[in-house]
This record gives sequence, C-alpha cells and structure tokens, in this order.
Amino acid sequence: MSGTADPRKAGAGPISRARLDRGRGALGPALELVHTGRAPTRAVLTAELGVTRATAGAVAAELEALGLIRVDARPSAPAGSQGRPSHRLEVAEDGPVALAAQVHTDGFRAALVGLGGRIVATTPGCETVDANPAKVLGAVVEAGAELLRATGRRCVGAGLAVPSAVAEPDGLALNPLHLAWPAGEPVRRIFTDLVHAAGITGPAFAGNDVNLAALAEHRHGAGRGARHLLCVATGHRGVGGALVLDGRLHTGSSGLALEVGHLTVNPEGRVCHCGSRGCLDVEADPLALLMEAGLDPGPEVSLLAQADALLRTRYHEPAVRAAAETLIDRLGLGLAGLVNILNPDRVILGGLHRGLLNADPERLRAVVAERSLWGQSGSVPILPCTLDHDSLVGAAELAWQPVLDDPLAALR
Repeated sequence: MSGTADPRKAGAGPISRARLDRGRGALGPALELVHTGRAPTRAVLTAELGVTRATAGAVAAELEALGLIRVDARPSAPAGSQGRPSHRLEVAEDGPVALAAQVHTDGFRAALVGLGGRIVATTPGCETVDANPAKVLGAVVEAGAELLRATGRRCVGAGLAVPSAVAEPDGLALNPLHLAWPAGEPVRRIFTDLVHAAGITGPAFAGNDVNLAALAEHRHGAGRGARHLLCVATGHRGVGGALVLDGRLHTGSSGLALEVGHLTVNPEGRVCHCGSRGCLDVEADPLALLMEAGLDPGPEVSLLAQADALLRTRYHEPAVRAAAETLIDRLGLGLAGLVNILNPDRVILGGLHRGLLNADPERLRAVVAERSLWGQSGSVPILPCTLDHDSLVGAAELAWQPVLDDPLAALR
C-alpha cells in the first residue's frame, strides 16, 4: 500500500479531465467515490469527477453492469431540496466480496467483506492460536473458503491482518511478539499459497492490523475526511499506530513506520519485550489496565474483553478509576509526542484506548493539549474508532484495491 501518492486518493487534488474522458480511466475513481460514500448520487459523482453528466452516467452504468454498484432507476431529490433530482448510487448488496482474515493473540477470524466496507458474513472467533503460522493461517483460510462456498459469492482476493510489523517487499512478520511465531515468518507467501490451494481466486495480501484498521477507518469510519490521520490502538496485547496521509498508508521505506508501542512513557515502568522499560506497549494495553487495578486476568475471555468490561461495569470503583487514569495519562503522554512530531489533523483511538477515551475524554484531551505544542496552539480532534472489526475491513481493503484501481482489469 505504500508508494507514490495516487491522485485518485482523498485529498490528493483534482483528477485530470483528459484522463477521465478516455472512459476506462474514470471507472476506478468513480468506484472509489461510491465505495467510500463520497458520491451518493450521480450528480455528486459528476461534480467530483469533473466530467459531463453523460460521461458520469455512462461510467455509472458500466460499474452497474460489472455488478459493483446499483443506480436507482428513478432520480430523487433529498427532502427539502430545491435542486434537480439525481439518481442515487449504492454499492451492490449482492456483488463480489473480498476474503478478510485476522489473527491476534487470542484467536483468529475470517469474514467476507463487500464494497463500502460492509461485512457480509463472518465466522465465530477462534480462541486458540498455534505457534505454527502455517497451521493457523490454514485454519482461517479454510474457514473463509467455507463462507464462500456457503454464500456462493464471487471473491476478488484476500487480505490478512496480523499483530506484527510486516516488512516490505517480502511480507515478513518481523516481530509477532504475542503470537509465539518465529520472527521473520513469510506470512504473505504462506497466506497466498494457502488461499490459492483452497481454490480462492484473486491476489492475496498481508499487513499490520493497526495499519489496516486505520485504512478502514479513513475510508469508512471515524477518519473519513482527514488528510493527516493518526490512529493509535490496543490489540488484545500491545499498542500499535498508523498514519494515513492523503488517503495512503504511510508505511516508511520498508513497511515498518509508526511502531508507536515502543515510545517510552514511564522510564521506571515495566520491562518491555523489546528490552527497554516503560514502553507504551506494556504501559497502556489491556494487561496493563488489569494489573494496575490489582486484578489477576482470568482465562475465560480475552484480555481485551476483560479490560473493556472493567471500564464499562466497574469504573465507579476507586481502584479501577485510578488505574484508568494512570493509563490515560501515559497514553496522553505518548499521543502528545506523536502530535508534536506528526502534526495530524485528527487522532482516532481503537481497542482499549477507545474505552479509555470514552471513560474520561476531557482528561485525555487535556494531557495531550498540555504536553504537545500543536495541542496548545490548536485543538487536535481525538475521536474513538467507530467500525466493528476494523482490522478485518482493512484487510479486505487490500484485496479491493486492485479493483478500485482498474475494475475492468481486476474483474476480467
């Protein structure tokens, strides 16, 4: 997903009229506008593309013929509108899907995701993760293949989200610390081989789970409209970060950018897996909250589920509130440093961090404002992520990208 900025991406500037008038070149930009909800009508599509009404109509008709979108037969005007009625555009509910897979500390899940980030079907989450990556990925691919067989949907490709930095260009999971996988496992190659062995057509991709959550939130959730979006989130263990610039993930020179979990926020704190002490990874994740509250995590449900339940049901207890405030202060310190360096126009928080923000939004925002230069000079919105299963949706975005780039070539 890294590379030279694509002018069709959000905020990247106007699209060349000459290019669009070639017809085929307009299909990808048009599909992305409908996919991200930025063109709910043909009139908006015409304006966004900068083409004639006839060209926009022909483009919409071709995307409908490909089974990707639906165009209302009758134009309609919004309630109270004085403007000319326009045909509504929606993604096709019965159109193709992408196979999305996610592996995390406490299990794995597969899903089918259509255009618009819509989850069509999902498997129950599995609660065990084998130390052999091929065994885990084989199980999640088989679960996804079963969903495809059951639904009979056409599949455009597959995407995988893992709780590790994924190095480019080889797709190696460099630090799956909480999975007990060997460092440097070629997860993309393993996943691709298993996908094709299962008879699933289309390309296969793999990426870091928080990167993919940020991509999904930027296109379909709390990050829509942001040009410089910072996402920080807890998974089931650890803390991750991602940056979306003008619609593109910023992954650095080799896919390893924004390893925010290893920012030091408590120099005298817990020893981190990286060998340092007091990293955000071990000071502001679900296990840290449970330990700070003096609780022994139980084996019944995931650490994330236990920490979320603690905030929802016992926040009124002094020990739980004090533990949450400690994590909020440490998270705020880390966010302030990131805001100083990156100057984002929006910050979104996922996983347990979403719960911490909801528990005491003013405290977190005050810490960030106090400790960051840009927070003092201008308010940086800090919002909770809004999508369910955003890493799964983001994994599907990887598989959908070739279709968004060139629908005719991808679906040929």
